[in-house]
Amino acid sequence: MNDTPDIAGLPARAAALDLLATALARRAGLDEGLNHPAMSALAPRDRAFARAVVMATLRHLGAIDAVLQSRLKKPPPERIVHALRLGVAQLFVLKTPPHAAVGATVDVVAAQKGGAAFKGLANAVLRGLTREPPALDDPDLLLPTWLAARWRAAYGEADARAIAAVVPLEPATDLTIQATGATERSGQKGDVSAWDGFADGAWWVQDASAAVPARLLDVKPGETALDLCAAPGGKTLQLAAAGAKVVALDRSAGRIRRVSENLARTGLGAEVVVADAAEWKDGRTFDAVLLDAPCSATGTFRRHPDVLWVASPADIPKLAAVQARLLDSAARRVKPGGRLVYCVCSLEPEEGEGQVAAFLARTPGFVLDPIAEGEGAAPAASRRDDGALRILPHHREGGTDGFYVARLRRR
Repeated sequence: MNDTPDIAGLPARAAALDLLATALARRAGLDEGLNHPAMSALAPRDRAFARAVVMATLRHLGAIDAVLQSRLKKPPPERIVHALRLGVAQLFVLKTPPHAAVGATVDVVAAQKGGAAFKGLANAVLRGLTREPPALDDPDLLLPTWLAARWRAAYGEADARAIAAVVPLEPATDLTIQATGATERSGQKGDVSAWDGFADGAWWVQDASAAVPARLLDVKPGETALDLCAAPGGKTLQLAAAGAKVVALDRSAGRIRRVSENLARTGLGAEVVVADAAEWKDGRTFDAVLLDAPCSATGTFRRHPDVLWVASPADIPKLAAVQARLLDSAARRVKPGGRLVYCVCSLEPEEGEGQVAAFLARTPGFVLDPIAEGEGAAPAASRRDDGALRILPHHREGGTDGFYVARLRRR
């Protein structure tokens, strides 16, 4: 299921161990680890292997842990557990030859502090699994218990299982085409900067779901548009390509730099601002405002499978409070008669449906502007009865990011 080399050296596997540990330690740990100098220092082949084995591990982590728990009388130290997780993923997801996967995992275990005492355990567990290969795609084992329960409550048993079935899938890459604004799904692999059309800005990488909100603003040439929380910039590029006069704002100077780089590559223009969207002092109002609010990001697990394991129930009310402040700020910047699109890449109702219901209750100057079936190239199954969108990851063949999208209009 992967064209990454099956056999890599100890440095690649040691880097994979560090990457997995970082990914499971904190939010954004996976991105942090992928950009760490230790990863960059690897040869491209080894770097690709390290990334592939960690992603395979994270996408099957619940099932892998269930398998290991059935084989371990008591859990060894965390680093040893991580090494065993990687070994199972190599054997049964990447289909690495058993002699290579087992031998290299034992070597990685031995290289850890106090690891020599666990070499025999690692060898016995992995060799035992090769004799009784486990099934790692059981939807009941692919999600943390608390998230599975939440999604069953929100979407029902059938949809919750269908969401879980997307977890182990390796995602394709979606591209937004500048000339048409349409989304195309590419089967290519590898460094996107080497693909035809990248250097001259003919397209940019943007998940099909993430491309829907900007389309729903339906900006016309010459209209003013504000993209709050704009980085990495796909929505800004969409608005600019449609001919709007765009202000792109983000609180992170590092992240807004990516917006500027993408604008330069595509030849599109926008005013770029570094500011907190809730505190921005600019008094301008706009025809169209887009708020892609910071959220738990549970809908992005296809490319960020670590989010399933580092998110916690306590995150959701904290983020909902931030979203409410940002939504109130966004509303103040909409001209009379103007449009506001609110979206989150979260599957949690408190961050989507609940957030908009509370906003409308406290803000009588706005109404929900129903999204017509098929509008914005959203999947038909995603349209709610009230005209908002709840895009679930199984609503597109091959998977898509989970999103909530609502379009509001100022009276």
